[in-house]
Amino acid sequence: MPLVNVFGSKGRLVLSALLVCAVIFELAYCQKDAPKQRPTAGRKTKPSKPKPEKSTNEGSKAGTAKPKIKSTAAAHAQASLTQVLNRGKFKKVGETISVQTGDTLELRCRGKPVKWSVPSYLEEDDDGRLRTVQHERYGVLTLVNSTGADTGEYACYPMYCEDTDCRKEYDKAVKVFVFFPDPQELFVPSADYYEVIQLRTNWPTVLPCQVTSPGAKVTLHREFPPVEVAVDGTEISFNVKKGFTIHRPRPHHAGALYCVASLGNLRQSSTKYMLIYVNYPMAPPAPVIQASSGSVVVGENLRVGCTVMGEQDVAVEFTWEYPGQQIGRPLYTQESVSPVGGGAARQQSQSVLLVDEVRSVDQGTYTCTAQNLQGAKSVSATVKVVPKAKPKKP
Repeated sequence: MPLVNVFGSKGRLVLSALLVCAVIFELAYCQKDAPKQRPTAGRKTKPSKPKPEKSTNEGSKAGTAKPKIKSTAAAHAQASLTQVLNRGKFKKVGETISVQTGDTLELRCRGKPVKWSVPSYLEEDDDGRLRTVQHERYGVLTLVNSTGADTGEYACYPMYCEDTDCRKEYDKAVKVFVFFPDPQELFVPSADYYEVIQLRTNWPTVLPCQVTSPGAKVTLHREFPPVEVAVDGTEISFNVKKGFTIHRPRPHHAGALYCVASLGNLRQSSTKYMLIYVNYPMAPPAPVIQASSGSVVVGENLRVGCTVMGEQDVAVEFTWEYPGQQIGRPLYTQESVSPVGGGAARQQSQSVLLVDEVRSVDQGTYTCTAQNLQGAKSVSATVKVVPKAKPKKP
């Protein structure tokens, strides 16, 4: 007999309920044993309470926070500099970038913390246009209402910190040279009409004819006689970020020079540079001191000479310290410079201290200091003063 007839309509309802309960129980059992799976993308799930994660810091102990030094060092290795553009776009910078005058320059440097370096003009003239902010993992430099005078090098230095003591890591600096092209000013403005620059024989000389646009053509000129100076790339070279470099200055480079920049129909002259030639020595002087006598009788004259052998046309300055200074005895010296024969161009510079009619107060140490542009050295000699011998009675 069919089961439905046994239970009737009421029985069928009870049986259906039993079957539904069995199915639900089976599903629940299977889900309990089945491995957990990630929710399907786009499906809302109830967030679960996160479990505490184990510390990944090496060498740290439970309940002990790791010092920040190692974590900052790891961040320094990944230091990078990016330019923030409009609409939240980022662009990794190269050696140079150009920002139109009036626009905002925004640079972001990864590091915690970082220190910024900007052209000296911006450091000295704080008019509120420049701002730096340190976030948790990066620093931001913002310059608004930019002008051609803002052209220069911008650098980001990661900082190495121990507690509250931080210092720049110069070898990990990230730098970019920023041009601010100005349609009216081809050269970075300067408050000086002319600038005096030393031509040192032992050091390259830079004429910083700095332009605001990397597209400007720059030439070097001499004021008198009015000629264009040849730039061959060896004796004199040009770099758009630095200007003109005289690699081995010589006397013929001295004089009044200036730069001329041209871009399109615009042509302008720079500040004038007064170049003064200075023959720098290779090393500090090595003076030699010698007294006319180590023992002088009261009433006799004393001569103490200080001599320096050095390079030709290198000035040497002498200063003296002597016992007679204590009582106000005036300083009398004779100085001379004479060439020395031989293959190399050498000269002898000498200073002689004269002490007339020596007295007992003149006994002591005589010190000569010789100085040139590279430094100074001192030498000393000791002089003894003896009384006059008493005349023998006849």
